[in-house]
Amino acid sequence: MADWEIRAASAADVEAIAELRAVVLRGDLERLGRYDERRVRQRLRDGFEPAHTWVIEVAGTFAGCVALRPDADAGCHWLEHFYLDARLQGAGIGSGVLGELLERCDRDGLGGGVGACVVRLNVLQGSPARRLYERYGFVVETEDAVDVFMVRRATP
Repeated sequence: MADWEIRAASAADVEAIAELRAVVLRGDLERLGRYDERRVRQRLRDGFEPAHTWVIEVAGTFAGCVALRPDADAGCHWLEHFYLDARLQGAGIGSGVLGELLERCDRDGLGGGVGACVVRLNVLQGSPARRLYERYGFVVETEDAVDVFMVRRATP
């Protein structure tokens, strides 16, 4: 596995993340007939929350990002905007980052409670990322023609 680090994101990271999102999602969105060059970037900009986002760096260079946003109303966290440069996929970085974030979530819980926390996400239909999520205990909750909604439930 390549050496990687995560750091807190800042507002200055939004354009690099929006561009990475457009590149990484393009194939899946085109396959689903949903790719729009402007919209794919704007959706990231509109929902970007630096306080809940981390930048993934490999050898000190921007390589990706991930967000883990608490949702107190739903009693869960949402795993969002998990993008990794395609040249680095398959090297164990995504697995390492996901494992670390889930450990933090389980340790700190929602609102400071201790114990495994509920984490939800959505992944595009046919995306190979689904296999990664399944390895970490995510199961399909619902799906539609475009998205698969998955959940990793808290253990008793």
